[in-house]
Amino acid sequence: MPCSPQEVGSLFLFEELSPEQIGRLCSEGRIERFEPGPVYTEGEPATCFYVMIEGTVVLSRRVGGDDVEVNRTSQRGVYSGSMQAYLGDRVQQRYVNSMRVTEPTRFFVLPADRFASFMREWFPMAVHLLEGLFFGAKSTQRAIGQRERLLALGSLSAGLTHELNNPAAAAVRATATLRERVGKMRHKLRVISAGSFSPEALANLIDIQERTAERVAKAPSLSPLEASDREDVLTDWLDDHEIPEGWQIAPTFVQAGLDTDWLDQVAAAVDEDILPSAIGWLNYTVETELLLDEIEDSTTRISHLVGAAKQYSQLDRAPYQVADVHELLDSTLLMLSGKIGSRIKVVKEYDREVPRIPAYPAELNQVWTNLIDNAVHAINGTGGEGTLTVRTALDNDRLLVEFRDTGPGIPKDVRGRIFDPFFTTKPVGEGTGLGLDISWRIVVNKHHGTLQVESEPGDTRFQVLLPLAAAESDTAPEEPA
Repeated sequence: MPCSPQEVGSLFLFEELSPEQIGRLCSEGRIERFEPGPVYTEGEPATCFYVMIEGTVVLSRRVGGDDVEVNRTSQRGVYSGSMQAYLGDRVQQRYVNSMRVTEPTRFFVLPADRFASFMREWFPMAVHLLEGLFFGAKSTQRAIGQRERLLALGSLSAGLTHELNNPAAAAVRATATLRERVGKMRHKLRVISAGSFSPEALANLIDIQERTAERVAKAPSLSPLEASDREDVLTDWLDDHEIPEGWQIAPTFVQAGLDTDWLDQVAAAVDEDILPSAIGWLNYTVETELLLDEIEDSTTRISHLVGAAKQYSQLDRAPYQVADVHELLDSTLLMLSGKIGSRIKVVKEYDREVPRIPAYPAELNQVWTNLIDNAVHAINGTGGEGTLTVRTALDNDRLLVEFRDTGPGIPKDVRGRIFDPFFTTKPVGEGTGLGLDISWRIVVNKHHGTLQVESEPGDTRFQVLLPLAAAESDTAPEEPA
């Protein structure tokens, strides 16, 4: 369609240009009429700059499998398209949204290379300022994002050190006590072997020792009241059989799952005169087994924590892989257990039937970390007691991961800004305002999913929806956002 300098010059974007400049625009650009339908699609190479002359445009962004409308307008002069063409090859020039028209619409269309040329020629100072703002914002966001990750890493390291210290200290204490008990067992064995015991009696003692060790491994878990009642019964039995310090031995036997029926079998298997020595020897056997169990539990806990740390950091694993979201959630909860503390109850409502999904696991762990950290901060703001519920479920063709806390909720006046970069409701020094922004970019940009929030006092829910299948663009994963 013919380009009218008068019509183009009346658009607010060009109204300050000279007649010569308007003429050049018309000579380099064109007027184009579009019927209802798409004009360009998000992700395509950005080849043109569009200024609407008349009609109605709708701009949308791809979120998960849906096109989400972000703007609809009939205002004359609105523009879209290759708005950052002036940056040239330093930035990949692709449309950042999709544009369609709902009625016959006319645009002034300028090729991206000509738009960039006019910007640099007519507004050199503005171009330098825009470049500085663009790259400066990117650099600042990258630097603060790195600081956010380092702060999270420092917090996790402190929590992991605390979690590792407890089982390590328990293992050290148990080892020292075990050394002492083994020494006493050797002494007791020396006393028994020096006595006038028949080979049959010694064989019976050894057999009883073996069966006692097996019984310790199968000891039931008792409530404090049940344990106290059994200790009283065992103490009475030991006193009746004139076993010295029976009140000290009884708790150990109860912990090992021994009862009076078992002690009756011991008494029937050995002579009465060696029963006290046999009971003492069995006491050392039980203590040794219990200490070995404690050492095994402690070292298993350490191994589990190290495994969780590797799972969390995804060391030695491909950046993009098919992952079990429950493994990722569990490793993150374990890594953050020190920060969560004992006053916050963690409830897991996992749907174990949900499938594994293609994902960047290390980056999803960062999302879980940010959302859990925010939930803990919210609960702590109400006195430090509350419930954090982590739920997974299928939501049509997507996987839902929901974090629900019983904090005070997010005020309505700031709810629309929480995903904005550098926006935070935390006190100065406690947050960078990038946690939710980073999470949003990881979920939406990297995983083609959705991150949304529902909030009211006592019930705030951050919901992450992830596709069950990989998008075509994920066959050659890009660098992390």
